[in-house]
Amino acid sequence: MNSSGELIVSCPVCNSKNTYFALKVKDHSVSGEFFEVFECSRCSLRFTHLAPPGEKIGVYYESEDYISHSNTRKGFINSLYHSVRHHTLSIKFHQIEKFTGLNLGHHLDIGAGTGSFVQYMNEHGWRSQGIEPDAKARELAMTHHNTRLLPSEMFETLLPETFDAVSMWHVLEHVHDLYPYLHQVKKILKSRGLAFIAVPNYTSFDGRKYGPFWAAYDVPRHLYHFSPASMKWLLPAAGFQLTGMIPMWYDSFYISLLSEKYKNGYSSFPKGIISGAISNLKALQNKERCSSLIYVVCKA
Repeated sequence: MNSSGELIVSCPVCNSKNTYFALKVKDHSVSGEFFEVFECSRCSLRFTHLAPPGEKIGVYYESEDYISHSNTRKGFINSLYHSVRHHTLSIKFHQIEKFTGLNLGHHLDIGAGTGSFVQYMNEHGWRSQGIEPDAKARELAMTHHNTRLLPSEMFETLLPETFDAVSMWHVLEHVHDLYPYLHQVKKILKSRGLAFIAVPNYTSFDGRKYGPFWAAYDVPRHLYHFSPASMKWLLPAAGFQLTGMIPMWYDSFYISLLSEKYKNGYSSFPKGIISGAISNLKALQNKERCSSLIYVVCKA
């Protein structure tokens, strides 16, 4: 508290104390609880205030609807996700080859879910490993993809300068200790290695349109809610240099469809598709307005 009795909350990215309450968001997936989201005036990061600590947040992932862990096809939106997933795996693979300039190498997928991308990379000539904290997801990776994933505690044991590419597809927003985690990513990259870090963008059209109903807030599992400005602050501070920014065009449709469900209590395919399309059209003029972005970084 300051002298006026106002709550002072430091920004996890730039450590500024000039933060303020932005909005209250409901956990639509598991608990039904509401969480406050704060925003930093300095770097524009938004973050979930009083999010559960690492040792207590596990219960908020215990849902059959949490698609990256359960691989569920339950419901129209999850079925749609699966129908385009193979194409998105191909896009990610080709982006890694394009930016690294390699058609084989060592790759690590952090937050590998049920292992589909690790399997895809291995099938296309790379030597790929995956880190996944959820034991059930690791079991599904073996069952469905014959892929053995490492538990999260193995992340710290990986040898320095091992990987040509490290991918984090919508993982960073879940990490409690941002800077130590990114420092470890930097450590395990080869000198010319690249990290591919995908995060949602709350400053996108769909982020602004849906406000507290925007599905990519996903509290309390998402601890941070990034903007391009906040990522441009975080990455250099963690010892990285930004070398590219890639829009994730499909995310706007998936997130808009889910946001329509959260806002109205039912799925509206036409409205969701239209919102996603408008979001992408605006991002064509400025890719920093895309619903999700991949930040391609190297060691500074």
